[in-house]
Amino acid sequence: MLRLVVRRLLQLIPTLLGLSVLLFVWLNRLPGGPAAAMLGERATEADRIRIEAALGLDQPLYVQYGRFIKRLFELDLGTSSQTGQPVWEEFTQRFPATVELALFAILIAVAVGIPLGYFAARRRGSWLDVAAVSGSLLGICIPVFFLAFLLRAVFAVQLGWFPSFGRQTTGINATEVTGFFVLDGVLTGEWDASWDAVMHLILPALALASIPLATIVRMTRASVLEVLGEDYVRTAESKGLDRRVIRGRHVLRNAMLPVVTAVGLLTGSLLSGAVLTESVFAFGGIGSFLRTAIDGRDYPVLVGFILFIALTYVIINLLVDLAYNLIDPRVRVH
Repeated sequence: MLRLVVRRLLQLIPTLLGLSVLLFVWLNRLPGGPAAAMLGERATEADRIRIEAALGLDQPLYVQYGRFIKRLFELDLGTSSQTGQPVWEEFTQRFPATVELALFAILIAVAVGIPLGYFAARRRGSWLDVAAVSGSLLGICIPVFFLAFLLRAVFAVQLGWFPSFGRQTTGINATEVTGFFVLDGVLTGEWDASWDAVMHLILPALALASIPLATIVRMTRASVLEVLGEDYVRTAESKGLDRRVIRGRHVLRNAMLPVVTAVGLLTGSLLSGAVLTESVFAFGGIGSFLRTAIDGRDYPVLVGFILFIALTYVIINLLVDLAYNLIDPRVRVH
């Protein structure tokens, strides 16, 4: 297991280096160059020359790339043109909100999707199976931003069951420790603050979880149906093994391998796809900050976000590999 972790961490180095090359080329291929992109259309030639000298953009490309890599290792991603603050500080402030939302959404998708997909496969052709398949198709077809607006309008504005925006009620007595508001409330014993953060999470997490939930239901159903037709399952049934043993050890465990892969990929996509959901609910995470960065051509923020998503996918792939080792002993043998 330790050897696998070390090997995957070493693979992280060429992946991030390759991505850094692509980002460097992209920045240098911006219309008019990076300086013109940062200064805007009304910048003068003197302004462009000044900023290029200040940033070292008048140096050879290999020197520029070396400085670019050095800044990345120092976590110096530049300064945001929106706030005037270092990009790294902006990310550390907003990172917990997006991660908390994504984790809550994938938790809903897994907790509902796997049991629903499993029982739909076990009762193939029943009303539960038809409802699960139809609901999963509907979940994939409905745009996330439309569902977010719908949930907010019905359950927050009209019914008033949930808060309509933000991460926590203004003025609530809450001590910030980690930036993860639910966890902070648990750590400090401020249960009302923790519950308030959960209530703010429910609607955006439901909207964000719609596509992952539909995908997990369909994949779990298909995987369980495939495993149910295997010879070893029929052999176990013919030997009279307990149904709970067959379902847990033979069916569900073997059916989980493709589902684990899907959950890993979906978790990464949630982090990168929370832009619209956070904007609808004014959630204050990386997603909403990225939307304004795109509108304002805030390239340092975009570079930092791309690196963040790449690193997230690599870490998630490592966790998926570790889960494979725990679920299927044959993976450990190979």
